[in-house]
Amino acid sequence: MTDPETQSPPTHKPRPWVDLLVSIIIPSVILMKLSGDEYLGSVMALVIGLAFPLGWGLFELVRYRKYNFIAVLGIVSVGLTGGIGLMELDAGWLAIKEAAVPAVIGIAVLVSTRTRYPLVRTLLYNPSVLNVDKIQAVLKENGSEGEFEARLLKASYFFSLTFLFSSIMNFVLAKWIVTSPSGTQAFNEELGRMTLVSYPMIAIPSMIMMIAIFYYLWRSIRRLTGYTLEDVMAPHLAAQHDGKSSDTSTGNGG
Repeated sequence: MTDPETQSPPTHKPRPWVDLLVSIIIPSVILMKLSGDEYLGSVMALVIGLAFPLGWGLFELVRYRKYNFIAVLGIVSVGLTGGIGLMELDAGWLAIKEAAVPAVIGIAVLVSTRTRYPLVRTLLYNPSVLNVDKIQAVLKENGSEGEFEARLLKASYFFSLTFLFSSIMNFVLAKWIVTSPSGTQAFNEELGRMTLVSYPMIAIPSMIMMIAIFYYLWRSIRRLTGYTLEDVMAPHLAAQHDGKSSDTSTGNGG
């Protein structure tokens, strides 16, 4: 019998549509449509609405044992939003909180560049995405390690700027949309509206910036090593890619 405690956690597979539904759409609908006294009431709607992203985040952390800084900070952010509403603090604190969370991440990215473990390595240049050992071997052989490290540092600076953008936009949106006293039905409705609006105005642009940074990093790797993307994909991703390619060719042949 295998000891459950010694088993490795299941592989985490991204589920963007589930994330969007649980973290954005369901909470927003509850806050905007069910905060009236004839439904859940402002307090219960806030508790239930925020329980979805909070519960989903905790589930992901426990299920996949991904106790990373950004995930934990996201849970803290949801908890603080609930605290501001339930304690009926001034709505201005929401804008400060919304700006502070990405600002803390951005500062952490900058600080990490002075340590042995820059966050950009953890998030973009890591063995789960790229065959780092293979890349490093060629960089060393070509004497390009220094140039690549400089480009990695530049990518870290770009990365921190995406969080600066998010911090500023979060503050502006919170100030613009959430103007009612916390603990009221209007506050909940505005909070739900802000959550919905933040996706196209903040999350999608930030995602595009992240893709651009990864492309910059990938172009640097290609220029310094001569490898194609297929050459340096992480082994498990390369195996999946080869499997799909063979399935496609088999289907065409049939």
